[in-house]
Amino acid sequence: MAVSRTSSVRATTAGSFRPVMIGGCILAFVMVLAPLAAIVWVSFFENKIISFPPTGYTLDWYRAAAAMPQFRDGFVTSLKLGVVATLVSMFVGVPAALVLARGRFSGREAIQSLLLAPLIVPGIVAGAALYMFLIEVELASGVQVAMTFWGLAIAHSLIALPWTVRLITASLIGLDPQLKEAALTMGARPFTAFRLVTWPLIRPGVVAGALFAFIASFVDLEKSLFLVGPGVTTLPIVIVNYLEWSIDPTIAAVATVQIAIISAGLVVTDRYFKLARAF
Repeated sequence: MAVSRTSSVRATTAGSFRPVMIGGCILAFVMVLAPLAAIVWVSFFENKIISFPPTGYTLDWYRAAAAMPQFRDGFVTSLKLGVVATLVSMFVGVPAALVLARGRFSGREAIQSLLLAPLIVPGIVAGAALYMFLIEVELASGVQVAMTFWGLAIAHSLIALPWTVRLITASLIGLDPQLKEAALTMGARPFTAFRLVTWPLIRPGVVAGALFAFIASFVDLEKSLFLVGPGVTTLPIVIVNYLEWSIDPTIAAVATVQIAIISAGLVVTDRYFKLARAF
């Protein structure tokens, strides 16, 4: 009777807070989606000076953005950096996640904290520190690294690595090690056991890590501010530079393209790899 009464009280309490929770979820969705919807809407405005309500709608701002070489070059540079940063973070992050999730050794927590540090350190601080480090490397070696593509690639790899390590580690923590041991006991080779047992189970985490690593690199602004140079400028930096001289729907069109690329990547990846399993 006491258990039944307690359960009834809990159910009543949960029911009384249900409208509040639903309202909070709706408010959170609105706060997240409203600015994105506004950007997409503005990108179709006909008038150059943004005003409400618009006088009409057009696709001219998308054509104007595509015709500007700075936007094209910035997009290509950001795309290349995203791919390089993702590959580097996967090359380093997958083995690191395997060691952190399975290993039990002194200093494990310190190494994990170090790998996740770029998520904690403010981007401006990290960008300035990395810029000074690359300058010191240049002075010692005589090879220019700062304000080059590879200098940016180093910075963006540091941006991407924590996402890879964190998501893959999370997918490995819930993995039963006895599954791989059973495969080895039945005569499978270590690589075969990894390919047929471990990999299918951690694949959502690996794909999620790669996807979020690419997104983190593609949209980064703070760290890139210190490291861009002539001919090597990322798309977020191009947008900021453009806003210094002009405010028109061209920026909204570029931002809408970014939103569409990231959203399509999330939807398609979740469709085939079920990203929710990685969290």
